[in-house]
Amino acid sequence: MKGKKKIYILLAFLAIFCVTLTACGKKDADNSVKDIKDKKTLVMGTSADYPPFEFPIVQDGKKKVVGYDVFIAQKIADKLGVKLKVVNTEFPSLVSELKNNKVDIVMAGMVSTKERKKQVGFSDSYFEVQNQALVKKGEANKYKQKGTDFKNKTVGVQQTTTQETIAKKQMKGANVVSESKVPSLTTELKKGKLDAVVVENTVAADYVKKFPNDYEIAPAKLDTPKDLQNINIATRKSDKKLDKKINKILAGLKKSGELDKMLDKAQTLQSEKE
Repeated sequence: MKGKKKIYILLAFLAIFCVTLTACGKKDADNSVKDIKDKKTLVMGTSADYPPFEFPIVQDGKKKVVGYDVFIAQKIADKLGVKLKVVNTEFPSLVSELKNNKVDIVMAGMVSTKERKKQVGFSDSYFEVQNQALVKKGEANKYKQKGTDFKNKTVGVQQTTTQETIAKKQMKGANVVSESKVPSLTTELKKGKLDAVVVENTVAADYVKKFPNDYEIAPAKLDTPKDLQNINIATRKSDKKLDKKINKILAGLKKSGELDKMLDKAQTLQSEKE
């Protein structure tokens, strides 16, 4: 009888153990794609102050966010068979919004830095950037050397960005001012409150194209390390299936040439806005 009791106890323990494993398995299962399809909406977090990647326009009397990132996100939503919802917030809050399940993905011209990779996952890169110093019209020749010509100058950058890192490391002696929104920085540059603003080359070119009488690009060459060049879609580390699906969609868009077309469309829309 004692032997049978031991067997019964062992079997009971094994049964409880199996139930526990099953429960844990269900809890830890990757339902990232299924959850989006079930709610029929892909929620994209962004900071709509970075043309041509994302910016606001008024269409049919209603304000909406458009841009390169939004067009790509719409393609992803279409492939998943769901609607796209764009949540606009300040850039420094985006990673937290993703980790706290308030958005499904983040697309905001975001570079996959080492620090960000510790917190969230990233898709394959869909755009590569360099960085430049945007200055007031007529002042570009003042800034030919990144290490000396910005000494005692006030340089604006967007908070928690790669531009902030680059400015602090390469513009020796500069007073680096960090703010949450790029348009605020460029407005202060135009008013003379800042001497330069560090932005990605595509963004700098966009400002010069739209406001040729206000801005130009300084010839000072800023180095953009390889690990700070790739723009990616941020996902939660646990959302491996979603990441895999996104990478497949991005590969198709790149192969078909649609990525280039969407960037052209975004730049055209921004030009028409002004």
